[in-house]
Amino acid sequence: MTLPAFDLLRPTTLDEALRLLSEMPDALPIAGGTNLIPDLRKGSHAPGSLIDVSGLPELCCIRRKEGHLLIGGGVTIAELLDDPMVAQTTPILTEMASSFAHTLVRNRATIGGNLVAAAPCCDSAPALLVLDAEIDLAGPEGTRRLPLAEFLVGAFTTRRESNELLTCVRVPVPSDRSYTGFVKMGLRKISCMAKIDVAVRVEAHSDGRCEFARIAIGAVAPIAYRAEAAEAHLAGNVLDAVAIAEAARLAGASAHPRSGSEYKRQVIEALARRLLTDVAGRIEGGS
Repeated sequence: MTLPAFDLLRPTTLDEALRLLSEMPDALPIAGGTNLIPDLRKGSHAPGSLIDVSGLPELCCIRRKEGHLLIGGGVTIAELLDDPMVAQTTPILTEMASSFAHTLVRNRATIGGNLVAAAPCCDSAPALLVLDAEIDLAGPEGTRRLPLAEFLVGAFTTRRESNELLTCVRVPVPSDRSYTGFVKMGLRKISCMAKIDVAVRVEAHSDGRCEFARIAIGAVAPIAYRAEAAEAHLAGNVLDAVAIAEAARLAGASAHPRSGSEYKRQVIEALARRLLTDVAGRIEGGS
């Protein structure tokens, strides 16, 4: 299908973009467009105007401030993948970005767009959930902040209002005792949409015991979520084979896939066990 007719507006400042969104209720923001343009072709949306926010400098930087990594909503997945500060402080985001679609999409898709689209197979959400990420939303009345877990409401639904922009993803910089891992399972190759995403993070005590754990799963429910029972099982324990096996079982049991996809529970269990075993080995080795 061809694209419907629309006006393309290109504000030069964040304030101008927010003003346009407030004045034009039928307008939609666009940056990379890797989700929106296909939706327009399918007729899922018919906005009178698109507001191009891809060039706004306020949305396009990655910086570190007051113990947080601040990732602008307009930062592309390719920029996330190539940034040395991201690789040093939050390597799980580099892992996620490396498995995200393919080069052409990574060069256009933005972290903000990926989260706002809120597809069940959103790759970035599980990795950001284990990092306890928060979302900054700018609107006509100022900026509000939400934990990512509260921002995601349901499939293709978030708490963003139509006159707001996701301006920043805020990630607390993990300590040097934090160990993470991410794995994506697709149907055929890396460019496929995720069938399952699993992300883990373990904060270790100096004696190797788990202080706390985060395990997040994507593409098996309307939104990515944390497997809290599995996390609770690991807290305070050594990550031995028994503890890992039970946590992995609980992670698999937490999934509620659609009818016909019940196999995903077993796959989640296997992937969680693999990631936790790798993390345990790194904790033991001190790397």
